[in-house]
Amino acid sequence: MEKLNEVWNLTPLLSGDEDPSINDKRKVIEHKYKEFASKWKDNSFISSPEKLKEALDEYEHLVKFYGGGGEESFYFELRSCQEQDNPKIKSKVNKIVEFTQKLGDEIRFFKLNLSKITEDKQKSFLESELLKDYKHLLETLFIEGKYLLSEKEEKILSLKSKVAYSNWESLTQEFLNKSESEVIDPKTEELSVKSFNEIQGILLSKDDSIRNRASEEFDRIVTKFEDVAEAEINSLLENKKIDDELRKMPRPDFDRHLDDDIDSEVVDTLIKVISDNFNIARRFYTLKARLLGKNKFLYNDRNVEYSSADKTYTYSESVELVKKVFSNLDEEFIDIFNGFLENGQIDVFPRKGKRGGAFCTDFLISLPTFIMLNHTGNLKDVLTLAHEVGHGINHQMMKKSQNALNFGTPKSTAEVASTFMEDFVLQELLKEADDELRLGLLISKLQGDITTIFRQAACYKFEQEIHKKFREIGYLSKKDIEDLFEDNMFAYLGEAFEKSDSMRKGWIYWPHIRDFFYVYSYSSGLLISKFMQKKLKEDKSFITHIKEFLSSGTSDSPKNIFLKMEINISEEKFWKDGLSEINELLDEVETLAKKLGKI
Repeated sequence: MEKLNEVWNLTPLLSGDEDPSINDKRKVIEHKYKEFASKWKDNSFISSPEKLKEALDEYEHLVKFYGGGGEESFYFELRSCQEQDNPKIKSKVNKIVEFTQKLGDEIRFFKLNLSKITEDKQKSFLESELLKDYKHLLETLFIEGKYLLSEKEEKILSLKSKVAYSNWESLTQEFLNKSESEVIDPKTEELSVKSFNEIQGILLSKDDSIRNRASEEFDRIVTKFEDVAEAEINSLLENKKIDDELRKMPRPDFDRHLDDDIDSEVVDTLIKVISDNFNIARRFYTLKARLLGKNKFLYNDRNVEYSSADKTYTYSESVELVKKVFSNLDEEFIDIFNGFLENGQIDVFPRKGKRGGAFCTDFLISLPTFIMLNHTGNLKDVLTLAHEVGHGINHQMMKKSQNALNFGTPKSTAEVASTFMEDFVLQELLKEADDELRLGLLISKLQGDITTIFRQAACYKFEQEIHKKFREIGYLSKKDIEDLFEDNMFAYLGEAFEKSDSMRKGWIYWPHIRDFFYVYSYSSGLLISKFMQKKLKEDKSFITHIKEFLSSGTSDSPKNIFLKMEINISEEKFWKDGLSEINELLDEVETLAKKLGKI
């Protein structure tokens, strides 16, 4: 098989860290922003639908090719993920952030002034046929306008955002990602120095001695930075409180819902339905403990693989499996995936200094998509590949169908495509499995579903509580945070787990907690994608509707987009039906385990 690219090819953005064209490109971008600002600073764009159409078309072109500093900004954002401990790259990032903030300040007036026009004018613009391509953008902008401050105040908030949020938000993760420790390598069974991210992978090992050594070292590293994490999260909470008070946000998670174009009531319903059914997660872990012959799990054992599901996969094997699945779904999906592979758009393996976890990212509609993995060869890594490529397919479908202002996925829909693709890969593995392997794969599937739905809902509730308590008392000690975290994790994990320091300190290394109230989208995304999978299995022509969804971007509200697919996310019943599928899968696993004499 032809050798696959394993590291990003960033040359479509810049030739390297010292690309000589950077200064010239900056001058062009700066000129384009000043040109736009000079033409529309007089607010003439709000005088008529015709003028607004002209201005929005020019704004769309600006965003498409020059938005946020263009290639340079995206390049150094990606390079900082490859080498988090490189001070030269940090310096470059700081400079480009400073540059892009000035660009944003140059044209801040445009969306701000547009958002605050009178209701009569809003109505006339929304009803204009000329502006139909921008209708939903205008709808959301008019709602956001109620919470925006003056131009000068918005400029100050923008200028302080990096030092007050972004720098803090990445601080603990950077310390953790630089850390190494000596653990037992599962492949050689010998002591070996591994990075923090590699140790996380070893925590999946079924071998108790290997996993226990990794768990001890993992906890030692995490504990080393708990004081840093305490200071970090309090600073983030305080900054959030200040911003919310200035903007008169009615609740801490409201700005997330506003940004995600989703009603708070929908998220509240989702979280309530899942929380009311935490017994499903507890039932799973009780069953898993019995299957593994354990009385109790420790927190770091929660993802340990069961029996034959611990098969390892090379990266090439993972790619071939995902290709097979995508080919069966739709030829366009496999074409997109092949493009990522051939063009060096996937950074594959963990290494010291590289950011942990996995992600798929886009910057501008005119620039390539890039995917980061930390592939160590377990089943979870295969599913992660499918998950992140699912995001990438979503992005590419939008690029073909939307303008630059409708390019993007609100968090409320972002995880649908990814979990959809991930589930089909696991289902492919089940096709050829005997009873023993089937049991292992189903347990792995349940593990993923429980983590994606119940763990994320428990995290969301934890976030709600730390924001609420911070605003009541003004500062949270690490004990305060740990008490809340342990309570919320134990609520879904249940009596199959021992309460421990590992459980209490899980908030320290969980980066999503710093990206406030993001995690509900994993729960909603998987439950919605389960519905789509069910519909596709019943009728293969449903793939047309799925591709329409993948192409829709932000051209309409998620609620309306889903309603076109007969999905009503406002109803409790919709979410309950999705959870019932997990209960049914649990029943199947119990029956199969009894048949095999496992319980």
